[in-house]
Amino acid sequence: MISIGIISIVSTISFGEFGLTSDSFSVTIDLRIILAIILFVVSHEMLHLIFMPNFLKSRGTFVGLNFLGGFVITEEEISKSRYVLVTIAPFVIISVILPVILGVLGLLTSAVKFMIILNAMASSVDMLNLLLVIKQVPKNAILRNSWPRTYWKTA
Repeated sequence: MISIGIISIVSTISFGEFGLTSDSFSVTIDLRIILAIILFVVSHEMLHLIFMPNFLKSRGTFVGLNFLGGFVITEEEISKSRYVLVTIAPFVIISVILPVILGVLGLLTSAVKFMIILNAMASSVDMLNLLLVIKQVPKNAILRNSWPRTYWKTA
């Protein structure tokens, strides 16, 4: 909803742009769109990675892809504030800042709007994770991930 609101401020947006009308529904699958979706998934995960501390030197930071989507994980200790930054970076950059910039430049096409909204939907897991960390982890805590679980300790 946030991304749709931002898009509507800088551009028009309608269901018709995405093939949805009151009497029909049409979808055109284009190889370029499929490649763009893959590019957006990779970009989303790379933004998580770039905001990880010392990701280039770390032997405990991993990037991967599974049947649920892409992921970036680190076994390194990370501060709560840095964890929050890593978690929200793709949503803020791709689904908040990018539509504003492209809208001002007049480059916000229907396909790009779709990708931005898709990124926002994919970021819902990140936002859930963010809410859990904000609510459950003390302010100056250090977090550490052990693949299926994330642990914290006070600094």
